[in-house]
Amino acid sequence: MIDPMGRNITYLRISVTELCNLRCRYCMPADGVCKKRHDQMLTEEELIRAVEAAASLGITKLRITGGEPLIKKNIVSICRRAAAVPGIGEVCLTTNGLLLPELAVPLREAGVRRINLSLDTLDPEKYAYITRGGSLEQALAGLQAALDAGFDKIKLNAVLIGGFNDGEIPQLAELTRRFPVDMRFIEMMPMYDGGDFGPEAYLPVSRVLEQLPEALPETADGGVARLYRLPGAQGRIGLISPLSDHFCGRCNRLRLTADGRLKPCLHGPEELSIKGLSLEEMTQRLQQAIRSKPAWHGELTPSRRSQAGRNMNQIGG
Repeated sequence: MIDPMGRNITYLRISVTELCNLRCRYCMPADGVCKKRHDQMLTEEELIRAVEAAASLGITKLRITGGEPLIKKNIVSICRRAAAVPGIGEVCLTTNGLLLPELAVPLREAGVRRINLSLDTLDPEKYAYITRGGSLEQALAGLQAALDAGFDKIKLNAVLIGGFNDGEIPQLAELTRRFPVDMRFIEMMPMYDGGDFGPEAYLPVSRVLEQLPEALPETADGGVARLYRLPGAQGRIGLISPLSDHFCGRCNRLRLTADGRLKPCLHGPEELSIKGLSLEEMTQRLQQAIRSKPAWHGELTPSRRSQAGRNMNQIGG
């Protein structure tokens, strides 16, 4: 389906939970989030109904997110059923990777083709700090499990944070030489404000190229990242710039929160509920969301914060 700006909307990001087994400082409070009642959240049947409605409108790609989607007890069933919906060509998943040693193979067998892992640092102490207690060893074990499971594509996501991991850019980029993975650097977005980061933390991804002068441009693959490759690397470097060089004109996605709210724009305040709706009603609500998709999210800076109205874990990373 084409939105008012002429963009073909083919991608739906679905959050299956607001909860997480980590507490990343740019994402959620140290004590987590207030757990909602089960009847406030989408059921598995409603999630699959939403996928069917989306597919009827031309959605071909799904990304399953959270919170941390792998803590959802029925995550394999959700992925298997979503992948089987006619018209859905690709199911991807974003995770912190801690539970992948147990779930990588079942997820691959369920039809998940691509997987993204969050990896902001290669320093164990800094990893424990940014995640408030997470284990880098577990995260790297998850990466190895993903490699062993044979996903079509593995991407590593690092939120670029001045004064925290901007000194690790070469080390993180080196992972594309060691493994067949893409390493993506993402500008930190002014959404959750726990007081951990000042204006100096918000760096443009141009800093990455300053530290990787040997990186050569690659042809775009249809995503939002600008792509580069280090000489001899197996994977690519991706730069995602929601602040310094927004890509709203190419945005082809909608988001569905775990409590059943469609967000036409990540940083916009508008939300449309599909909780409790029939297939026909969900289809109409999705059409409404696509028709109301804005041209762009407005300026984002440390002082001009996102209008999303939620933390990232409550929307879907």
